[in-house]
Amino acid sequence: MISSPDTYVTAPQDSQNHSGVSWGAIFAGAAGAAALSLILVLLGFGLGFSAVSPWADSGISAKGLGISTIIWLALTQIIASGLGGYIAGRLRVRWANLHGDEVYFRDTAHGFLSWAVATLVAATLIVGSIGSVVSGGVQAGASMASGAAGAVTQVAGSAASNTSSQDYGYFIDSLFRDDRPAAVSDDAAHGVVFRIFAKTLNNGGDMAAEDRMYLAQMVAQRTNLSQADAERRVDQVYGQARQAVEDAKLAAKNAADTAAKVAAWTALWMFISLLCGAFFASYAAIFGGRRRDAVTYTEARAYTTTTTAR
Repeated sequence: MISSPDTYVTAPQDSQNHSGVSWGAIFAGAAGAAALSLILVLLGFGLGFSAVSPWADSGISAKGLGISTIIWLALTQIIASGLGGYIAGRLRVRWANLHGDEVYFRDTAHGFLSWAVATLVAATLIVGSIGSVVSGGVQAGASMASGAAGAVTQVAGSAASNTSSQDYGYFIDSLFRDDRPAAVSDDAAHGVVFRIFAKTLNNGGDMAAEDRMYLAQMVAQRTNLSQADAERRVDQVYGQARQAVEDAKLAAKNAADTAAKVAAWTALWMFISLLCGAFFASYAAIFGGRRRDAVTYTEARAYTTTTTAR
């Protein structure tokens, strides 16, 4: 039987020697909050992945996905923490002969402790359960980005693993240079051009005059262009390659700046969501504690019946 919230039954026993912390109630509330958080986060990831589409002009936008994620995390914290705080307040032991302010403080503390334990447990469970899913998506995106960057880097000749061999190849090619380059295969000619471009781009982008003249001679020999036209073609193609490298560097800087801003905003909103969770857990524990104190107990009475023999 539950009486009105304003009715409180004071136990006759003295509670001065008893602890003011009901760890059983705290862990029970934390377990409920952590389990509900895990369920809601998994549901959120499922809805988010179903709303994202790799095709252009379809699915939710990146901004919409970010906003919906923030809202969902906040709701998850409010709902799960509120449930955990209510359970902790409702299941805690009754404190007899205590002032109302002390009961209010203890209920608030129980809700906060329940939220703290649940947050630690939920963080461990979420990282262990969803880490592989998220890391798989991140690794896929990183592989695509690194593949695109690797293509540009290969053209630019700035791959770290091949830098030393390219430099040595450039110096070795310099040993066999002639005023009139000998006719070689296409692969060999492409290799010479690649090493000259790589060496020049790695050293600041200014091509040496002898390299420019040598490349123009090779182009003129293989394309029947005049020396002046070949030099203009070398300048044009090298300018395009240099611009591609600069564009790649700018894109990388923009991506890093965007990632930093996203990480900062994500951390900020996670902080706000956790604060909301702590508040609602404490408030729900107060409500649950009051409902716990409003419960009255009825005594079972034994009734006997007598029969009269006739």
